[in-house]
Amino acid sequence: MRICIFGAGAVGSHFAVRLALAGHDVSCVMRGPHLEAVKARGLTLRAGDAEFKAEVTASDDPAKLGPQDVVISTLKANSLGSLVPGLAPLLRDDTAVVFAQNGIPWWYDIGLASDASPPDLGFLDPGGQLRAMVSPERIIGGVVFSSNEVMAPGVVANLSPERNMLLVGGCDDRGSARIETLRAALNAASIQSPPVENIRETIWTKLLTNMSMSVLCLLTGQTARAVRDEPDLQGIIPRLLDEANAVARSCFPGVKRLTRSGPAPDHKPSILQDYELGRAMEIDALVRAPAAFARAAGLSTPMLDMLAALAIRQARDKGLYQG
Repeated sequence: MRICIFGAGAVGSHFAVRLALAGHDVSCVMRGPHLEAVKARGLTLRAGDAEFKAEVTASDDPAKLGPQDVVISTLKANSLGSLVPGLAPLLRDDTAVVFAQNGIPWWYDIGLASDASPPDLGFLDPGGQLRAMVSPERIIGGVVFSSNEVMAPGVVANLSPERNMLLVGGCDDRGSARIETLRAALNAASIQSPPVENIRETIWTKLLTNMSMSVLCLLTGQTARAVRDEPDLQGIIPRLLDEANAVARSCFPGVKRLTRSGPAPDHKPSILQDYELGRAMEIDALVRAPAAFARAAGLSTPMLDMLAALAIRQARDKGLYQG
């Protein structure tokens, strides 16, 4: 398959290496020192004690890459505006576009039954640019479970070698040969992609962590493990998780409850990494959108509301959020 990773940072570069080594024709849209290093030396992936290297075509100009079978966007939700001008030269009539991102996606209402309409999420796609560019039949939702960091230009480290998944599904939740082909390609590349019945329920499953614990990590500057084990937060975290679970279950009653039990990664979530590196943050998809669902369901979420207000204030103070 011809596969383009659009916005190949840490996660995208990891997937690019895996897919290239599995025999696919992989190209990457990237920029800056990362791009120059990949052009000169290829992409290097470190996973545990292993190191993998792949040669991929890389450019900051999508027009140089040509039409693709699949475009996998690993751009952060707040950076998707840059996809709009660059996507057209990558598309054939049947090209699929996978949106592998955190939080509530811009396409959430597309393909839903009329009796399941969500609150107004227009702020996730200002001006409707993505909606105008990407037709519903192209859209494949993607949920990533994989911890990665760019260690140096051209070098990415995978911090979850035993758990790397990209779960995919159509926005109408109907299966297709195209989605099955993509799943097979991901699995063959050691990127786990088991079938999912409802991609939105899968989105909420991950969002439970993002909207609660990840935001708490942002506010404290700590890893998920450090936050979970902090004595002063022991009385706060259960109330926070109760509210997050209630919001998710107002949309999907079958969503598995998030609790404090089980292992927590000794890793800073992406929203904290972005803050520390001075990059724009996914506040809308991770904070504002869940709050809109809570209001629509008539739920009282004082803990989440407080975290949201503090996160927005913190991001604005550093010039990383303009909403």
